[in-house]
Amino acid sequence: MDALKLKILELLKEDARRGADLIATMLGTTEAEVARAISEMEADKVIVKYATVVNWSKVDDEKVTALIEVQITPERGRGFDAIAERIYLYPEVKSVYLMSGAYDLLVEVEGHSLKQVAAFVSNKLSPIDRVLSTKTNFILKKYKQDGIIFEDQEDDHRMLVSP
Repeated sequence: MDALKLKILELLKEDARRGADLIATMLGTTEAEVARAISEMEADKVIVKYATVVNWSKVDDEKVTALIEVQITPERGRGFDAIAERIYLYPEVKSVYLMSGAYDLLVEVEGHSLKQVAAFVSNKLSPIDRVLSTKTNFILKKYKQDGIIFEDQEDDHRMLVSP
């Protein structure tokens, strides 16, 4: 991938609302060149989606998010992929990652209550063949996501003391 496309990706990751005209000005190139590069990256599925990061704690519609550590036995010939695919097709599942370490998959699940997430784990996730164990961790508060800090930082009001 060329340097121009990488720079465009960095700028779009920072703010997906930036137009080709602004990006071209920032990078010292033409708007047509930026638009062409973006179109190519969309066609090649390098850019998959433009998304908004929402601080749900500021909205009345609270969501419960859990990170579930899943130990599985890989399937002969397909490894972890077949089981990961079964899991990520559930609408409650927001992300699935293959991990190294104490567990195999990290599954991010979202629901409207602790009970709903618990029901997903006990009724849908745990019964899957080859799932050996699960460990559910509920997210209590998000401080930072995708490089964006959610909480305003307080100023340090302590008095300066010098010797």
